[in-house]
Amino acid sequence: MGKLTLQTTDDFSRDFNASQQNQVASRAARRSGLLEASFNDQVSGRLNHVFSTELDVGTVTNQKQSGRCWEFSSLNLLRHFFGKKYQVKNFTFSQAYNFFWDKLERANAFYDKMIALADRPLDDREVQAWLNFAGQDGGLWQMAVNLIKKYGVVPSYAMPENFNSNNTRGLIDSLARKERKDALQLRKLAQLGKTDELAAAKQNCLNEVYRMVAVALGEPPKTFDLEYRDDQKHYHLDRNLTPQDFLQKYLGDFPFDDYVVLLNAPNFDYQKRYHQDLYDNVVGGQPIVGLNLPIEDLARAAVAQLKDGEAVMFGNDVLKQMERKSGYMDTELYKTDALFSVDTQMSKADRLRTGEGTATHDMTLVGVDEDQGEIRQWKVENSWGEKMGDHGFYVMSQPWFEQYVYDVVVNKKYLTPDQQKLWESKPIDLNPWDHIGL
Repeated sequence: MGKLTLQTTDDFSRDFNASQQNQVASRAARRSGLLEASFNDQVSGRLNHVFSTELDVGTVTNQKQSGRCWEFSSLNLLRHFFGKKYQVKNFTFSQAYNFFWDKLERANAFYDKMIALADRPLDDREVQAWLNFAGQDGGLWQMAVNLIKKYGVVPSYAMPENFNSNNTRGLIDSLARKERKDALQLRKLAQLGKTDELAAAKQNCLNEVYRMVAVALGEPPKTFDLEYRDDQKHYHLDRNLTPQDFLQKYLGDFPFDDYVVLLNAPNFDYQKRYHQDLYDNVVGGQPIVGLNLPIEDLARAAVAQLKDGEAVMFGNDVLKQMERKSGYMDTELYKTDALFSVDTQMSKADRLRTGEGTATHDMTLVGVDEDQGEIRQWKVENSWGEKMGDHGFYVMSQPWFEQYVYDVVVNKKYLTPDQQKLWESKPIDLNPWDHIGL
């Protein structure tokens, strides 16, 4: 206990220099960087790009410098469904379109929450959690479903990507700053009981948010012409569709309501359903909930869905033990503990409890490799373009799946009868600061 003395730091230096291994490690790390110096090239002997079950999904998409992986991954499920149904596997949907509506809807939910919490002090933990979340562009499957059901979808050419959708930092910083300032005004009006002024002020705030997003992304199309050639080169044209028309006519049989989110958060009780309203992005929409199960149940359901020819969206901590160039995702990929001669390993539950672990990215499972029922590796469709991994596809070991996957989106028909009953149970409300991997 107490202050750090110069004598103590001298002792540290002597200990460091007593081992020749430390000098070797330091030279390698300084020359090539910590990750490169600790890279385990033996991983390539265990991981390959051959899978016993593999979907034919065409090319990958690219979210570029944005946090819209959840929209890309969600729309990947739709484009695979559309591609199989209409024989056009490289058809893509506009992520910018749904991103536009998410910014407006999320601002509306934020303002409502600030009004509801107006009787709490500004430094209240829940108020601060919402203020910290203002303007963010990350999200989840059910958030995407809320937007798709309400606003429909459009082809990528109907509302193409632009600089601000590809590079969202400027927009989300501006929205966060505005929404936080608006929160002060709305809280004050609510505290004074000025109901009419409060409603008008909120409406004006949302009008300004719409203006900001329209300036950054352009206004969403109200109608468009669907035009494409299928894989057999047959031409198709359907004029003057609204986004809602397109959804109902071409994707009306997609079973949105049958898909559920399975969580693996061992810091919370299994066999229970959880809800975190921080992610409820559409007022009146579907609440964001997940059923917490052991990781082997997530793997079993994902394999079953893949074998039925359907991709699986999943949330994960992508920057842990992953190399972009090779596309390898393996728990033994970087041996940084050996480089430092320390032990930093923690259980998955402890990583969640301390904030070390969380789902930072959404991707899509499009293949799995099994040996006599034992899972060896998974094929992963990412949204970082074709220059990463194997033309944009990654290979993930089963140990990585167990340690760094926090949720999968599957059709509830792949749940056991007992799990299907649990899905219908009343969810447990979590605090917005609870770490459950979302």
